Amino acid sequence: MDLYVPILVLAVLAGGFAIFSVAIAPFTGPKRWNRAKLDAYECGIEPTPQPVGGGRFPLKYMITAMLFIVFDIEIIFLYPWAVSFAPQTDDLGRVLSSGLGLFALVEMLLFIVTVLVAYAYVWRRKGLEWD
Repeated sequence: MDLYVPILVLAVLAGGFAIFSVAIAPFTGPKRWNRAKLDAYECGIEPTPQPVGGGRFPLKYMITAMLFIVFDIEIIFLYPWAVSFAPQTDDLGRVLSSGLGLFALVEMLLFIVTVLVAYAYVWRRKGLEWD
């Protein structure tokens, strides 16, 4: 339990700081509202007017977001796996006899194939090209 005390203290401090920052912001910030502050911010350019009932986003935004999430999850999944295999990369026999074994190697290959199929689908559908 002694090993988890610093992590718990750090989590409490981080949560306390976040709550304090959100709670104190309305009292300390300036209150000068104007039209520019109330407009939507679009990367420093003039915002485009939106229809009254909202608007439809092109499907490419969602495809790009999903592709980002897939590759983000892939990196989260691959990084610890690669680090654990780093010392035993001399030959395949040592890799398979390491702590992770053949099951982990097959699972990782299936995962990479699945991600590559998704990537090929998006590439073929021209989801990575912007007009």
